[in-house]
Amino acid sequence: MATLRNLKIKTSTCKRIVKELRSYEKEVEKEAAKTADMKEKGADPYDLKQQENVLAESRMMVPDCHKRLETALADLRATLEANEQGAEIGEAESTIAEVEAVVKPTEE
Repeated sequence: MATLRNLKIKTSTCKRIVKELRSYEKEVEKEAAKTADMKEKGADPYDLKQQENVLAESRMMVPDCHKRLETALADLRATLEANEQGAEIGEAESTIAEVEAVVKPTEE
């Protein structure tokens, strides 16, 4: 049961990070357009510098999200493999075999 719960948690984590990544990519596009617009209009140099800092911070988050997504995906794959080959699966299969052995003689 715990491994199933872990599997659900890791799946949700991957979905959340993908959502964050898309959000940051949209934010970078929006901030880049805003920065370009400010440059065209000849905005105050201080305001332009602050906007460039905002854009730089947004751009830094995209590779960070990629790294976190790769880590979360590796964790998900490891959990899935452990779930397929784990003790719980083997124990469940042996229990099924034992139950079938007990049920068959009574059916005959």
